[in-house]
Amino acid sequence: MSEEFIGEQIVPVPGMIHTLGMTRREPGLPRRFTWRGEPCEVAEVIERWKQTGPCTSGSGERYVRKHWYRIRTTDGRVMQLYFERQARRGRQQKSRWWLYTVGASDDDSGRTDV
Repeated sequence: MSEEFIGEQIVPVPGMIHTLGMTRREPGLPRRFTWRGEPCEVAEVIERWKQTGPCTSGSGERYVRKHWYRIRTTDGRVMQLYFERQARRGRQQKSRWWLYTVGASDDDSGRTDV
């Protein structure tokens, strides 16, 4: 399956989040969201992982920076989404959810997950 880099914000539909992840100290993954004005609905979470980074104040601690999700939508597309724990500065400061890649639907044969 080929993936296309997107790198655009998505807009979660209010009240439509998976709250189970919040019990694991993860963000509530949107069950529905819009991207480029198009509604998308999560059918399945294929994989989830965290990206960490060093403390910005110089201590040796590491902090979770992003929560990543590989999902399948109800229309069969495979998408990689991520949530930024710390909002960006500037024009996109309120954007926390991002669509990283989109791939065409697949039948899971030969799939390799990162």
